[in-house]
Amino acid sequence: MRIGVPKEIKVRESRVALVPAAVRELVAEGHEVWMQSGAAAGVGLSDAAYVAAGARIAPDAAAVFRAADLVLKVKEPQPQECRLLRRDQVLFTFLHLAADPAQADALMASGATAIAYETVTAADGSLPLLTPMSEVAGRMSIQVGAHCLEQHAGGSGVLLAGVPGVEPGRVVILGGGVAGSNAAQMALGLGADVTLVDLSLSRLRELSVRFGGRVKTVHSTRDAIAGLVRDADLVVGAVLVPGDAAPKLVTREMLRGMKPGSVLVDIAIDQGGCFETSRPTSHEEPTFVVDGVVHYCVTNMPGAVARTSTFALCNATLPYVRTLASRGLEAALAHDAGLAAGVNVRDGAIVHEAVAAGLARTRRLRLAA
Repeated sequence: MRIGVPKEIKVRESRVALVPAAVRELVAEGHEVWMQSGAAAGVGLSDAAYVAAGARIAPDAAAVFRAADLVLKVKEPQPQECRLLRRDQVLFTFLHLAADPAQADALMASGATAIAYETVTAADGSLPLLTPMSEVAGRMSIQVGAHCLEQHAGGSGVLLAGVPGVEPGRVVILGGGVAGSNAAQMALGLGADVTLVDLSLSRLRELSVRFGGRVKTVHSTRDAIAGLVRDADLVVGAVLVPGDAAPKLVTREMLRGMKPGSVLVDIAIDQGGCFETSRPTSHEEPTFVVDGVVHYCVTNMPGAVARTSTFALCNATLPYVRTLASRGLEAALAHDAGLAAGVNVRDGAIVHEAVAAGLARTRRLRLAA
């Protein structure tokens, strides 16, 4: 199979879908790999390293798309990339379509089959291709949140760790999944006062044991969230409904009760965000302020640590890429039900139930607004 990897063009996105070691594996199995020139320069990997691994170098994205049967990316295709897709191609990347009707429409118009990393499932129901980026985003959320709390960044001037004689900052994490638990780990490491909120009592029990009781756990209700965010210095939104839009857990009314200079970090922004006042931002302008509260809503958080993220993501995606390349689309989907669950768009239609439901809600909300 001919596999193409274009350079990412989303703002401040330097990740790349394949590293040279992965290229070497695919070429050894008889596949062609086409890399756009400079695709991995942002993570310190040269064209020469890819050539040494057996890749062919294409001068631009158009040449990559023309050559490829299977297009591998990291972030969702931008409009000009959607126009390069063909009906006979497979696109394998993060999509997050539930909150992005424009992208969904463009992918349907292309006729290509689009498989989303974030809805591929493992036998145990976990999300193996989303997990590494959730780990990165969870850990980053505390790092960027601590920075946003600094006064020159618009924050209240609270040090999360505190110092002897001064209490630490209060961190509230909404969602106890992969991102939320990694955020809790980082916040504890800094010495913050950490509260984790989740709907699942079994998950709260599990996390209480994991962290040795050092994390306060709270069952998720509207009243509980309202009370917690009122006193929080940093709130991390880490909720996930696979394929669907994120629920709005923090309302505008709750926001008005928060302390001036407190910070919201919305990891769920790719799925529409879990704060009512969230809107997508980029690494160029990562924050905005509403009612005195700093919002960090960057849609590609792991792109800020592109080298770590690239290797972590490629480790997870390579087995699926090998399956698609060696078996072909139909046989690969028949062989692996978890991979089949990743198909979001096919034959000009949305074919993933949760994605379709999320898109319908997003369209209704935008019409109402």
